[in-house]
Amino acid sequence: MNQDLSDLTALADEHLAAARTAPHGRSAHLVLHDGVLRQTVIALKAGTALDEHNAPPAASLQVLTGRVRLTTHGWADELPTGALRMIPKERHGLTAVDDCVVLLTAVND
Repeated sequence: MNQDLSDLTALADEHLAAARTAPHGRSAHLVLHDGVLRQTVIALKAGTALDEHNAPPAASLQVLTGRVRLTTHGWADELPTGALRMIPKERHGLTAVDDCVVLLTAVND
């Protein structure tokens, strides 16, 4: 069986460095894509946000470094390094409290 092997620590470092100099303060890389499954490393400079967007059918967010705030209408949850959380089914946004890197795992139909 041939499987891709990615070094998440190296990817996190690389994309955080890129986010710090990017005009929009973010950098992302699709790590795995297998049918409906996608895993993406997303790096955000402190204060940068991913505006509210629709949720995939199923998703989780793991904070690899830093802290983020996951928000929906009338609700927010701050997640520290190491946190793993299901993504809400409703529209949501993500804001970097600190410089951070997250791993988004999503199943799209």
